[in-house]
Amino acid sequence: NKITVYSNGFDPIVIDISDTSPVKSEEGGTSALIRGVAHFMKESGFSVGGFNANIFSTVPKGSGLSSSAAFEALICTIFDNLYNSGELDPVKAAIISQRAENVHFAKPCGLMDQMACCVGGFITIDFENKENPVVKKLNFDFSSTKHTLCIVDTHGSHHDLTDEYAAIPREMKYIAEFLKKTTLSQLSKADIIENIQLIRENCGDRALLRSLHFFDENQRVVNMSNAIENGDFNEFLKISRESGRSSLSYLQNIFSVTDISNQGLSLALYLSDNFLGEKGAYRVHGGGFAGTIQAFVPNNMVADYEKLMNKTFGDHSCHILMIREQGKIKL
Repeated sequence: NKITVYSNGFDPIVIDISDTSPVKSEEGGTSALIRGVAHFMKESGFSVGGFNANIFSTVPKGSGLSSSAAFEALICTIFDNLYNSGELDPVKAAIISQRAENVHFAKPCGLMDQMACCVGGFITIDFENKENPVVKKLNFDFSSTKHTLCIVDTHGSHHDLTDEYAAIPREMKYIAEFLKKTTLSQLSKADIIENIQLIRENCGDRALLRSLHFFDENQRVVNMSNAIENGDFNEFLKISRESGRSSLSYLQNIFSVTDISNQGLSLALYLSDNFLGEKGAYRVHGGGFAGTIQAFVPNNMVADYEKLMNKTFGDHSCHILMIREQGKIKL
């Protein structure tokens, strides 16, 4: 039951998973993720045990590039192939990973990052039934679009931003509960508009704006998926830009209100808007408040875009990414 993890650039981690209960002192640390994955693997009827692992990764820590989700998916895959003959399906692995982060790591994240890491490729996800989310893979050859996916690391850390991140679902649920529901998905945008004055008075404008973003963003996801399936990449880019602007204006997850002097995401979005205009797309990537933006850049503009971002945020800040079809996998 002893697990030892050597990760390039970090001190070794050694834990015993004879007891997989949450440990308060481990919250926010890598040990919590390992112990949490082990706990929920066992709770789901899978076997776990000890192992030694050597890890190297090019995913920057705490940058909004789903480093915790990628790590959780990795631990699931190790347990799965050492002790369960590879029987753990990707959707179940994602749910186990999220629970580990929610309970043991103590971050109230959603399921999106874990699902993307575990399933792979272009996917759409319907989270209405959290126990059985509907995941659909899209048949889409990104390389045919003559665009490149760039991730710009503004070198702002997600450390100490859990409360800012948690405030988003908390405020949305507050409005849902005010209208006698559990979640916003049980309401419509029309319900919000109809009660807008009472919501403003009792819940505040930021919660209201974030809730309005929720309904518009859900529809944008449907529209983006349809655009992909119809082969209309220009429409996909247009909606992606709209989504990013809504995050900036209404979801308000671009910078921390407790650290207004550091607004790297806002600066990266401005520079992208100024450079790309209506060509390509650009928006916050991940949970926001710090970290990274994503940009779909026409191939003939990539070199200059990369140069601009590296000049602003430092060498190797602009990452040129590929989108692979595989999620969690044993080679």
